[in-house]
Amino acid sequence: MSYYRAVAPAAASTPERIGVLLVNLGTPDSPSYFAVLRYLREFLGDRRVINTSRLIWLPLLYGIILPLRPLRTVRNYRKIWMQDGSPLAVYSKRLATKVGQVLEQTAGDGLRVALGMTYGNPSITSALQALAEQNVRKLLVLPLYPQYCSSTTGSVFDRTSAALQRWRWLPETRFVNDYYDDAGYVEALAASIEAHWAKIGSRSHLVFSYHGIPAAYVEEGDPYQAHAEATTRLVVSRLGLEQADWSHCYQSRFGSVVWLQPYTEDALEMLAKRGVRQVTVVSPSFAVDCLETLEEVAIEYRDKFSDLGGERLTLVPALNDEDSHATALASIIQAHIGDWVQ
Repeated sequence: MSYYRAVAPAAASTPERIGVLLVNLGTPDSPSYFAVLRYLREFLGDRRVINTSRLIWLPLLYGIILPLRPLRTVRNYRKIWMQDGSPLAVYSKRLATKVGQVLEQTAGDGLRVALGMTYGNPSITSALQALAEQNVRKLLVLPLYPQYCSSTTGSVFDRTSAALQRWRWLPETRFVNDYYDDAGYVEALAASIEAHWAKIGSRSHLVFSYHGIPAAYVEEGDPYQAHAEATTRLVVSRLGLEQADWSHCYQSRFGSVVWLQPYTEDALEMLAKRGVRQVTVVSPSFAVDCLETLEEVAIEYRDKFSDLGGERLTLVPALNDEDSHATALASIIQAHIGDWVQ
């Protein structure tokens, strides 16, 4: 068998197309122990995610973490699981569909959108295969991470490159590193915060809670912190907030190493000590709602804030499959493929 292969011979009558691959992190297939174990094994086994010597990390991963961590993670997933599946999967699929519908208005039949997950299903490999079968010869990869991070965006590049490695005819490929300061994204984010405040009937202190990463990654050159801070500044400016009206922090740390600070739990405690009784939390690093927003923020942090004397903590939903989100992403895509569209 030849090492390099034709992925999907296209019929002569099939036109060459542009493919857009949207990629999100991934999720277990079900809220069960073994499904979560499989997902965590793939996720935590990625060197981009855990940049520790394999001699140290793998015994910890397979001897302690994988046997025990799924027990707690399953319980948390069951709190938020939707009828159609994991929120991250459900909203990502709906978003991909909407982005495709927006792009179809300008690109017509000459463009296809597919969704892949870095870990779990649908895989990046299967998404690329589906695009190949539709005669995609030009490919744009858009990770659904507004702020570049090696652990997320970098992993998408690695997995996409690996999936394409044995294709005989490679598509012309472009990769979107980030869109943290894109005007459409910032506007959609600010508008969603305003809509949330209108829904609950009042404004409150706004907490920007981004997914954290080890501080060492930033020291080694990762731009994630700078991108996150830039997004916060842009949204704060758009909303016209004063310095005392908002906080910037990081959530979801893992392990014993120092992560980006301040931690969200510490920020909430400081706010409670200042006498702030109502807070609104927005998590701009998550394109769609997932375990970290729906369970960690909306349940765990809400309860912690209440224990600290807070009266109300509400979560601004992620942009999910809102029309404004699909339009913003479609605009980013169009900017990158403009010269491809005939």
